[in-house]
Amino acid sequence: MKKNVFAFGAFVAVALVSCSKKDSTEPIPAGSSTVEIINVLSQNGVAQEDTLVFKAKAPQGSTFTWSVNGKGSTANDSIFKFVSTDIGEHTIAVTVSTNNQKASSQTNVTVYGKYKYGTFVLNEGNMTTENGSLTFISSKGVVTDSAYFKANGTELGNVAQDLYIYRNKVYIISQNGKKNAVGASFNNDGLLIVANAETLKKEVAYNDELATLSWPTHVGVLNEENIIIRDNNGLYRFNPVTKALTFIKGSRSAAKLTMAVSNNKIFAAAGSKVYVIEPNKDTLTYALDMKASVSGVVKASDGNIWVSTTGAPAKISKINFRDYSLIKANDIVAGSVSAGFGATPGITAKGDTLYFSGAGTKIYRHVFSTGSTEFMVDAKTVVENANIAYNNIAVHPVTGEVYLTTIKAYGRDYLINNISAFNFNNKAILSANYKNYTKFPAGIFFTDSYH
Repeated sequence: MKKNVFAFGAFVAVALVSCSKKDSTEPIPAGSSTVEIINVLSQNGVAQEDTLVFKAKAPQGSTFTWSVNGKGSTANDSIFKFVSTDIGEHTIAVTVSTNNQKASSQTNVTVYGKYKYGTFVLNEGNMTTENGSLTFISSKGVVTDSAYFKANGTELGNVAQDLYIYRNKVYIISQNGKKNAVGASFNNDGLLIVANAETLKKEVAYNDELATLSWPTHVGVLNEENIIIRDNNGLYRFNPVTKALTFIKGSRSAAKLTMAVSNNKIFAAAGSKVYVIEPNKDTLTYALDMKASVSGVVKASDGNIWVSTTGAPAKISKINFRDYSLIKANDIVAGSVSAGFGATPGITAKGDTLYFSGAGTKIYRHVFSTGSTEFMVDAKTVVENANIAYNNIAVHPVTGEVYLTTIKAYGRDYLINNISAFNFNNKAILSANYKNYTKFPAGIFFTDSYH
């Protein structure tokens, strides 16, 4: 027989696989039922190192023998706790003995990578003394610090700046790679690292191939042969197959801001313009003039593009991704959409709702359809030591929680820090807070944004 059981929640991520049970035909004494495996947590998929609990339903007085993929287990009662580091499908079986009679049942579960569902916070590190690092918060709220190092035993490049996930691969770019800004050599995996997005196991790294870049800061991926990288000079197209690094003509002045990827196009801020790049082209496809300084370019849920500008008045505009026409623009009369000194957008969006904080701790919400803007919270009032916002806020595309990274101060006080999640639909606005995990956070990245 087969059952499909799925549980969804704010802190539960599951793989969509069936849980199949196969009972043996060997009889159990009269009056008793065939053995059945019950999935106690009703989860058919689980992350590496997480636990699933199974219970065998069988007659009283039975003895139990459990196995995983045909290999015996030490479990010998009705409860079996399954934990695995091996990705893929696993078969869990139990044989029940009662009065010298046996019956068995089995069920299949899938183990997915530890880092498939959750939130990454990329850390620059201290540019003169340490490499970048990656903090991961699972969908259950469990934090793994230095996640890339724990997966590989090696480190990210010096001053890690941006990441992008494409087809189960994560691309991580650093500003300095193996040599910092003052010329000191660092032991790390280089400027651009490509790793498995579920396990963070490194697949390939590029350093010498990108040596001509001047402080690369952002990356966006159109396909395996079109990796777009932004540096101090503009935008480049890197082809990992040929190792060719080609400057995209007309792309000078591309801003040090996250690029949006939508419908096989890159949208990049550049002063008062938004550049459009398409695959296999070495010149700009289009340069949209916004008539004011662009502080953020973000993909909308419908594939169109949100653009924030800091003119007088400040605006949030929605741009058609096909012909680059203006769909609608709203004036912002409260708060600020400035990106400040950060390298992340001044706005963040979930559906029709956008949030911004002007690179500070005061968070505002704007509903685009109505044009309304309201103040939500000053993080300083609810989070201890949330004195300085380091990079900009980001809203989770599924839960709607707004994440903010703060530090107490500069100097050694950057080690006193917070990753705070706010839920503005609840009375308890602060839904989670993780202390002292960041080292100059370069950005917040939700895996759900790439699935």
